[in-house]
Amino acid sequence: MLRIVITTLGWLGASLVFIAAAGRFLRADMQDVWFWCSVAGFICLCLYMLSQWRDIIRLFSTRQTRYGSLALASIVLVLGILTAINYIASRQNRRWDLTAAKQFTLSDQTIRILETLEGPAKILVFDRENDFDRLRMRLGEYENVTDHVSVDYIDIDKQPSRARQYQIQTYGTVVFEYQDRVERVVANTEQDLTNALIKAIEGTERTVYFVQGHDEKNVRSAERDGYNTIGNALELDNFFVETLVLAQQTEVPADASMLIIAGPRTDLLESEIETLQQYLERGGKVLFLMDPSAELEPAQQANIRTLLSRWGVTLGDDIVFDGSAMGQLLGTDASMPVAADYPSHPITDRFNVLTAFPLARSVEPTPGETSNLVAEAFLQTGNQSWAETDIARLTETGEVEREENQGDRPGPVTIGVAVTAAISNSTAETGNAPISEQAKSTAATEPTSDTSTLLEGAANPSGDGQNIETRLVVVGDSDFAANYSLGIQGNRDLFLNIANWLTQQETLVAIRPREPEDRRITLTADQQLRILWLSVFMIPGVVLGTGIYTWWLGRQ
Repeated sequence: MLRIVITTLGWLGASLVFIAAAGRFLRADMQDVWFWCSVAGFICLCLYMLSQWRDIIRLFSTRQTRYGSLALASIVLVLGILTAINYIASRQNRRWDLTAAKQFTLSDQTIRILETLEGPAKILVFDRENDFDRLRMRLGEYENVTDHVSVDYIDIDKQPSRARQYQIQTYGTVVFEYQDRVERVVANTEQDLTNALIKAIEGTERTVYFVQGHDEKNVRSAERDGYNTIGNALELDNFFVETLVLAQQTEVPADASMLIIAGPRTDLLESEIETLQQYLERGGKVLFLMDPSAELEPAQQANIRTLLSRWGVTLGDDIVFDGSAMGQLLGTDASMPVAADYPSHPITDRFNVLTAFPLARSVEPTPGETSNLVAEAFLQTGNQSWAETDIARLTETGEVEREENQGDRPGPVTIGVAVTAAISNSTAETGNAPISEQAKSTAATEPTSDTSTLLEGAANPSGDGQNIETRLVVVGDSDFAANYSLGIQGNRDLFLNIANWLTQQETLVAIRPREPEDRRITLTADQQLRILWLSVFMIPGVVLGTGIYTWWLGRQ
């Protein structure tokens, strides 16, 4: 009778423990019941084990039991370690991206934009339920950066009313809602998502005009030296791209956020220079991309030089060469100088990628900066570069040699200058900056190095009107943004950073998302056959043969 009671206690204890464990998952609202049920079960099991202590000691005294106990202890230890790691991981939201291109890590630009959100941003993903995972991991990273972002996944087929509410027609559409603004995009990459977020934040597009009429780079051209690729990149960054024949205008269009003059091969007319001067005096934003000419006679671009000298920039009569081996990494020669270390400036803040400039000239800030005009270098080549001034020999022989005693300037050579100037609000409205007539006549005849004559009195505007800021960027090369060279590491980001800095969108000045690399391997039929034989027959055959040989040795 006692043995029956003891056996019953053992089965009852095991049953109670099993019921308690299952109940915690099936009925979470009855935690107290399952707790006491498990306590009763363990008490029954303990009583059963105490009554069977002789049998338990006898069982553990055998060799087979000791080996089994060690194996069981090892299994329990491994399971315990894995459980602890999983528990810690569930409490600490940390991920490590081990891919070569960091394709699962958000770009610097995306993070900076998310961190500047001032209110809730709602992201709605309209797709089939089975396809939600396509974007779930990526959008989860957006949520991890800031609490302002919330993501909702909506199955179009199960919730057609929500789809009609947002006018969704295509599977995979992502909707961004921010401050009563809505932006829709069919997104496949981080770049698609971030560009849509930028448009939702800004609300309206910024208009950029590419000046035409002097054989500049064509923003619509898909040719090798065309600019249509960078034009498309600007549109993705929420710019509206247009062209402008400045000679046909009496003033720059009022909707212009920025003008780009990319590689003019002839000089601008005096009327165009006057139009640009008035635009800059009203707080305008202009980007000059000035290639070196074949002859480099100052008279060829006298009007442009005069305008730039007024704003603290001097164009060099030279061509920059790079004697380092960095250009070889890009498959080019010394005529394409490479920039890797950048002076401190918002355009190149946290910029850590190479940029290359096919056939560039030097551009220098004019000494003598005043409180209301600051010209700063933001692009410089390496120490082994130099500015070649003997262009005649280069043109005749095609050879170049660094000769500092003959006027060549050693590196680092500045090839990019950014200018800011404080303009009084009253001056901007009238369009007449207080430039003295003497300063105008001096600048018209020769480049001046004294920027104190520029914008006299603008540092102390009368009245309580706020100051606005003129911004000007001059780069000694236009080909770095051409179709054929835009794929060089940081060239695309550099151009877009310049554009966003000029239009005072510093948040967008960053390294942008990269397109996923295509790492597929193309194999011929012969290569596929070799891999088949190696992986299916040879390697398994070696393993099998080694096992048979080992077994045979054991038999001997």
